Amino acid sequence: MDETRLNFKGMCAQFDVTPRTLRYYEYIELLTPDREGRARFYGPRELARMTLILRGRRFGFALEDIRQWLLIYEHEGNAAQMRAWIELADKQMAELTDQKTQIEETMTELKTLRDETAASLG
Repeated sequence: MDETRLNFKGMCAQFDVTPRTLRYYEYIELLTPDREGRARFYGPRELARMTLILRGRRFGFALEDIRQWLLIYEHEGNAAQMRAWIELADKQMAELTDQKTQIEETMTELKTLRDETAASLG
């Protein structure tokens, strides 16, 4: 096998994803491996896309947002994709900030209730 290509099993192992996840990413057209008979092979393009997909998921982006962002590169080029990335990142950081605030408020409320309960036990 060519060093710049991974088979299906190798792709799952390298990126620590399940076969189901990899098949789903293909189904929703995030990845388009080369096919030779029933075998799938993932070249440098797919490896780079998978890295970006997983990074996007880690940051909390929806798969459809990631798919649209990847399409920008193909249709409009790198500069347009980077501008879109800044916009997406700004939106996601605002969302994460809101979530952080909600979590902190919930933790404060939970701690207060826990302390009140513990105090009532004597």
